[in-house]
Amino acid sequence: MNDDILYTPDEIAKKLKITKNTVYEMIKRGDLDAHRMGKHLRISNSQFEIYLLKSKGYENTYEATLTYDNEEIFANIRSVKIQVNTELDGNVLISIPSEDIILSKGTFISSARNVHKGIVTDIIVDGASVKVMLDIGIPLVSLITKKSLDDMCIEKGIEVYAIFKTMSVKVYK
Repeated sequence: MNDDILYTPDEIAKKLKITKNTVYEMIKRGDLDAHRMGKHLRISNSQFEIYLLKSKGYENTYEATLTYDNEEIFANIRSVKIQVNTELDGNVLISIPSEDIILSKGTFISSARNVHKGIVTDIIVDGASVKVMLDIGIPLVSLITKKSLDDMCIEKGIEVYAIFKTMSVKVYK
């Protein structure tokens, strides 16, 4: 992600295949954040990515506060600490792609720094794909295959571990 990129409303309109006036309306409604530079509006790459996340109804998106502990950076959401890799600080928005979250019935040694025990709260089967909702202190959605669900005997109320790499966590200002 390159936060130095600034787009004009016209460039955003072309990316989204909509009119420039629609982009101005989105900014006016507060759907899309923008910077005012004199008489001009500019949208940063991170503002555009946040808009895309929100418009897709991205499940694993949270407001967090970054803290440092032994040279490691954590995004704190209520009582949950998620290890992240960023140069940002303070209050941020983080997102974790549901397809990057591995479910396990136990812990194991891996390069993944985020290992969170949780309870399965819901399961939504959609053909060969399954959304498994967990409560790890915050709601978290993992996307797995139907075969994995069946092989692991995952059902509501059981305890599983959600495992994901630090590099999978996207951090936005």
